[in-house]
Amino acid sequence: MASIREQDGRYEIRECLSTERGPRQRILASFRGVLTPEVLDRAEEKALKPLKRMALVARALAMEIPVTHRRRYPEARALLAKLQRGGRLDPGLAALLRAALEPLPSESPPAHLEDAAEWIGQPEGVRGSALRGLLRTADRIVRSRGPLRTRPRELFPRFSSDPSQAS
Repeated sequence: MASIREQDGRYEIRECLSTERGPRQRILASFRGVLTPEVLDRAEEKALKPLKRMALVARALAMEIPVTHRRRYPEARALLAKLQRGGRLDPGLAALLRAALEPLPSESPPAHLEDAAEWIGQPEGVRGSALRGLLRTADRIVRSRGPLRTRPRELFPRFSSDPSQAS
């Protein structure tokens, strides 16, 4: 049976095996942050016993580890990023990719996401750096507008009909 353990700020999916020298655990996959289907796939490939994916997902949720069921497709993202940076593919490989992709269902991205397409294949560090730059710019804009308006001081004292607040 596989289990999830926290180890030095990352999580490990481990499998317990019985050996002549007693029970031993071996690491099937390790990850940081979010448990994804790709992590479960890696663990399933290395496991010697059948892996109970739903039990691992339930354990991750009990440990308050974020879980996503959406695949990230890191290889496709990396290829897309390479092509967007001007990288080249072998023409034969490009033809094989076209032939393999043709029968798959596809849809064009919404118009409002076309500008974001260049960020799909970028590493998280690059996206984070760009976001920090945008936040700094927004902060400079807000600061350049001057101080926020403050309410004018009341010229007359407030009157209250509540006898307990009378001075």
